[in-house]
Amino acid sequence: MDWTDRHCRAFHRVLSRRARLYTEMVTTGAVLHGPRERLLGFSAAEHPVAVQLGGSNPAELAQAARIAEDFGYDEINLNVGCPSDRVQDGRFGACLMREPELVGACIATIKAAVSVSVTVKCRIGVDDQDPESALDALAEAVVAAGVDALIVHARKAWLQGLSPKENRDIPPLDYGRVVRLKRARPDLPVAVNGGIATVAAARAHLQDLDGVMMGRAAYSDPAELLAVDPELFGEPAPVADAFAAVEAFEPYVAQALAAGTRLHSLTRHMLGLFNGRPGARAFRRHLATQGMRPEAGLATLREAVALVSREIPEAA
Repeated sequence: MDWTDRHCRAFHRVLSRRARLYTEMVTTGAVLHGPRERLLGFSAAEHPVAVQLGGSNPAELAQAARIAEDFGYDEINLNVGCPSDRVQDGRFGACLMREPELVGACIATIKAAVSVSVTVKCRIGVDDQDPESALDALAEAVVAAGVDALIVHARKAWLQGLSPKENRDIPPLDYGRVVRLKRARPDLPVAVNGGIATVAAARAHLQDLDGVMMGRAAYSDPAELLAVDPELFGEPAPVADAFAAVEAFEPYVAQALAAGTRLHSLTRHMLGLFNGRPGARAFRRHLATQGMRPEAGLATLREAVALVSREIPEAA
């Protein structure tokens, strides 16, 4: 939420042609009653891209899914993993781990409404649930409803006592639980999420599972995505390096600026691009200060890039 907006996704697409991109979670109420173009609009260059919906009313989810399909999304993903208080109050997100039958009903209704892929993102359980029975119950319900894939954040969510931020770090990771689910259901495509920081780590998980979702690591160190296409798909990266990625992104930046978008709204997603290079801190500082100015434009971005050394530092 508030991170992987359309500008972030457009930038990430510059770094990988093959990775599937996901939107922020959008609630059914926002889709049905809010500014749809602002919430759901995206660039055609983002494909393949999935919309992540939050909700628990099957009819409303089906309606929102139809709207998203009309926008051109390649996948409808139901979030059954977000632990925030606001999500709990709305009876969606991770608290739905306690109601697998309802999740199954939601998936069945969405499947009947759209022709694109329908997936679920979940946790291995919440609070005092046993992850063995909780994840099995959810998987059984959504498989019966026709789900196309399950993406499992390999941690419990503690809805009482931990903040959303703490829920991303404190509950221990249990990748083995996700692998056991896959082995028990070999026909169900299963992807794993949580704590996976590198493409090399992702490749290791792919020995047992069908997919890997990277969240914070892809955002904080976007240059890591340059390894996705060559390492996982055997194809050349779209651009040679992080400097070439900025150049490739410049036409999108220019178009967005012309449409009235502030530079900071675009470059805030790029701050970690040069992590590990001399000048990376100066790059971030320049964008964080000068990029906030109303008159900031492409020249500001180029000035920031010029502060970064093009020499790759030697390994220690």
